[in-house]
Formats: sequence, C-alpha cells, structure tokens
Amino acid sequence: MENPIVVFGLVIAAAILTFVGVKFMDRLRRRDAESEAQEIIARADRESANRRKEAELEIKELSIQQKAEGERELSKLRQELHERERLLDKRQDSLEQQHDQLRRQEKMVEANQRKLVEKIDDHNRRNEELASVLDVQRQTLHALSGLNRDEATKRLMEMLEGELAHEAGSLILKHEKRMAEVVEAKSRDALLTCIQRYAAAHTAETTTSTVDIPNDEMKGRIIGREGRNIRAFEKATGVDVIIDDTPGVVIVSGFDTVRREIARMSLNKLIADGRIHPARIEEIVNETQAEMEQHIQKKGEEAAQEVDVPGLHPKLIHLLGRLRFRTSYSQNVLRHSIEVAFLTGLLAEEMGLDGRLARRCGLLHDIGKAADHEAEGGHPKIGAELLKRHGEGPEVVHAALGHHDDIRVDHPYTVLVAAADACSASRPGARRETLERYIKRMEELEKIATGFAGVDQAFAIQAGRELRVLVSAKDTTDASAAKICRDIAKAFEEQLTYPGEIKVTVLRETRVTEIAK
Repeated sequence: MENPIVVFGLVIAAAILTFVGVKFMDRLRRRDAESEAQEIIARADRESANRRKEAELEIKELSIQQKAEGERELSKLRQELHERERLLDKRQDSLEQQHDQLRRQEKMVEANQRKLVEKIDDHNRRNEELASVLDVQRQTLHALSGLNRDEATKRLMEMLEGELAHEAGSLILKHEKRMAEVVEAKSRDALLTCIQRYAAAHTAETTTSTVDIPNDEMKGRIIGREGRNIRAFEKATGVDVIIDDTPGVVIVSGFDTVRREIARMSLNKLIADGRIHPARIEEIVNETQAEMEQHIQKKGEEAAQEVDVPGLHPKLIHLLGRLRFRTSYSQNVLRHSIEVAFLTGLLAEEMGLDGRLARRCGLLHDIGKAADHEAEGGHPKIGAELLKRHGEGPEVVHAALGHHDDIRVDHPYTVLVAAADACSASRPGARRETLERYIKRMEELEKIATGFAGVDQAFAIQAGRELRVLVSAKDTTDASAAKICRDIAKAFEEQLTYPGEIKVTVLRETRVTEIAK
C-alpha cells in the first residue's frame, strides 16, 4: 500500500512541478516576445522616420525638377510668343503692302475703265462712220459693176462652189488614206509572197549563201527526178535554191537569215550523207532546225552572261541569239549590241548611274531587229513593244524606242545608249561603208526628192532613215503634197537599195508677213 501512495504522490509532485515550469517558461516567452515586439516597433519607427525623410527629399527634388521644367517650358513659350509676334509683324507689314498695292491697282483699274469707256465710245463712233462709208461704197460698187443683188449672189455662189470642190478633194484624199490602211493588211501577205519568190539582182549580196559541192553530178541529185528533191527542200526550209552553170557551187537565197543558215547547214549534211530524197530531206531539216534553235538560245545566253545581265525572259534571250545572224552594214548586230552594252555601262558608272541597268538598256536596244521582218514599223518601235510585253522596265523600253532620237528623251539611259550606239557604229573597222559612200547615199536621197516639181528643199536625216521635204505653198496644195510624198517614196523603192525603211515627211508651210508702221 505504501508503494502506490508514494508513486501517486510523486506523480502529483511531478505534475505540479511540470505545471510550474510550463508557467515559468510561458512567462519567459512572453517577456521575450514583448521585448522583441518593442524592438520591432522601435525599428519600424526608425524605418518610417527614414522613409519619411527620404520621401521629403524626393518631394523636394521632384519639386525642384518640376520647377526647372516649368521654367524651361515658360522660356520656350516666351520664345514661341516672340516668334509669333515677329511673324505677325511681318504679316502685318505684308498686308499693309498688299493694301497699298490694291489701292494702286484700284486706281489703275479706274483709269483703265475710263480709257475703256472712251475707247468704246470712239469704237461706236467709228462703226457708225464705217457703216456709212460701206453704204456709200456699196452704192458706188453697184453703180460701177452694173450688177444687181441677184447677179452678185450668183457670182458669190460660183466662188463658194469652187471652194467646196477644193474641200471635196481634201475629203477624197482623207478617205483614200483610210482605204490604204484597210487594204494594207490584205496586201501585206501578197507582197510577202511576191518578195519571197522574187529577188532583184541588187539584193543578192545580202540574201544569198553559197554551198560547195564535190562535183556537178551532185546538182542533178539535189534537183532529183522531175525536181522533187529541190521542191521538197525549198518547201521544208522556206528558201530558194538556185542551181546554175557555176561549177562547184549551189546558191541558197532567202530574206530570213536564220532560215537561210538552216538551209545551208541542211544542204551540207545532205551532200555529206549522200542520201538525198524527200523523206531524208525533211528529217535532216527538222534535225537542223532543232540544232539551230539550241544554238540560237545558247548564243543569247552567252551574250547575256558576257554582259552580266541576268533575269532576261527566255523569248528575249532567243531574240538576242537571232541577232547573231543579222548584220547592219556588215557589222554583226549581236556583237554591236554587246559593245553598246559595255560602253553604256561605262558611261553610266562615270556619271554615277546604275551600270547594270545601263548595260541592260544597251544590250536590248536593237532587239527589234530580230523581229522587224515579222512586224510592221522600224526596229525601235518593234523592240520597245517586245520589251514592254516581256516585263522590262520603262528605262529599257524607252532606250530601245528612242536611241535614234525619234522621241523626247525622258530617261538619261536613252541618251547614253544613243551615244554608245554611235560610238560602236562609227569606230574604225566596225562597218564597211566609208564616209564617201555615206555622203553619196545622203546626196542621192536629197537629189531624188528635189527632182520633183514643187519641192524647194530636201534634208536627209537619221543616217538616211528619214527624209524631210519642204514644198512650195504657192505651187502645191495639200492634195498635191500628199501625192509628192507618195511619189518620192515610190522612187526610193525603185531606184535605191537600203536596209530597213525610209520615212518621207513632206512639209507645206504658208507664211504671211505684215509690217506695222
């Protein structure tokens, strides 16, 4: 019994001691918490005091900055006000000057009005005097001529009929021109057919190629039985084959240089192969045409790469290659275009312009010569239309259209291309035509034109591509001037040999001069 009581007493004593210890520890924690809270409060007070001081300093700095900005804005506003005052003073001065000018103008207008009224009165007075004088003259005219009113009217009608007859001639001429435009399209096909079948002697130098044959027996094989081989060859190539008594030579004739070259190459292949019959002819010609197309495309690509002109349309590259088979006064047009491209690029770079664009303009300036046998007009117009159709820029199109000074120059590259074109054509060795032949050709043009009645003067310009004719206004009428123009053009076609076209322009001028005394 004693042990449990003792244990129970010990437990109670331990609980009491534990409770007392907990209370004591709780009091110590409270005291520590209160001291810590006081420290936190003191620290917070110090921080708030510091922040208050910092805020006061920031407010003072901000107020100082705002004051400075306000002063700057105020000074700026003062300057603006001074400037506006100065402008207003100037405007006021100008308004005063305008007011003075208006005053002077009002005085001048008043003076002019007075003068005008005086002139009107004088004019009315003179009209009255003129009416009276005309009445007297009319009476005198009736008395002198012995004509009554009906007779005078009849004579006046006769004069009007003469004038109307002249106007009818002008209308006939107008309708004649319109009819010529309508029938031109229909006549073009007939003319092309005739030109293809007939070539005059003076064009043989520029429209024929020669093919060497091993012996005269080959001529008979080329002709074939009853001419079937030569007919098949001419039909397939579109050229004329001339076989005459000249030993060892067969002549290929045609206006299209590319077709003529295809025919020459095909004929050489047939002679080397030895098998000449219509089926073989057609096969060889088709094969040669494919080779020629590839060759033309390759030449165009080589020219574009040589001049460093990328991004050309495939059709333009093909036309460039065709220029390889075109000559102008014995100068190869493709090499001429490459020369012009380099010269134009150098000139442009010297002037601070785009050298690549200049080379593009120079390379494509004569592109119309590759298609001038397929379209109507000169090669500048044809080339400009082709370049515009295939996406070239306005500078390139304008250079092709105006490199012969036919239009107003709107781009500097056109002038550079014209200068480079003249340099390439006139350099030593470029063309076979000498100065004497050039002058003689100009004189021939002017001599033929001045041989017509009514022509006063004639001037050959544009290197013989155009002729300006001045006719007498007294000796000719508009209708006869048109006839003179047509007759001169026809005389050129019959008497001269020239590449391209010659434009004939007839000018009829009437000058009236009076002397004021």
